[in-house]
Amino acid sequence: MNSFGKGLRDGIPIALGYLAVSFSFGILGVKYGLSIGETVLISMTNLTSAGQFAGIGIIAAGGSYLEMFISQLVINLRYSLMSISLSQKVDKDFKTPARLALGFAVTDEIFAVASGQKEEVSKSYFLGLATLPYFGWALGTLLGGLSQDLLPQRICTALGVALYGMFVAIVVPAVKKARSVAIVVGIAAVLSCILYWQPWFEISSGFQVIICAIAASAVGAIFFPRD
Repeated sequence: MNSFGKGLRDGIPIALGYLAVSFSFGILGVKYGLSIGETVLISMTNLTSAGQFAGIGIIAAGGSYLEMFISQLVINLRYSLMSISLSQKVDKDFKTPARLALGFAVTDEIFAVASGQKEEVSKSYFLGLATLPYFGWALGTLLGGLSQDLLPQRICTALGVALYGMFVAIVVPAVKKARSVAIVVGIAAVLSCILYWQPWFEISSGFQVIICAIAASAVGAIFFPRD
């Protein structure tokens, strides 16, 4: 199997998870007064679940462009960390134009699968990996928008949980293989709980992710360095 085909195969579980989660986004977008076409267009030009859900909330509330800019910057800033990390994993043919084009598709799950590859990540592999999730996200949004009056709210909410279950399924195999990964993941989880429940000051979810990622990665780099 060539690298593009391998990427397509590895992207199937992600695409199925995105199909379920974006279904909820499609329902919510139409509920907030957007047309089906507008809702699908948002999914096709963003590919960021938390950012999109926050964004349509601001649209529905009549928020300003500044509010939208700040919210998207904070929520999606973590992708810059993922992109920097993944840039150390790609092969020598993965030049700047390809990085700019395919960097659009760096999501939590796609990053996790790509960075977990034993070999270097090629352009064709990453393109294959991102293709089905992208269309799965758009298709789920379309289906959700078309059926927003057919499903009860409980089922729509349950569909949103699929993304978290999928991400856990991606992380668990790496945790089983390396004790260092288990420790770093555990540190990130504990820090996330502390930041979420601490009563002194409020930290946005986007900055929580960044703080936890940097702190846990720093511990891993200090105590479990790689040659």
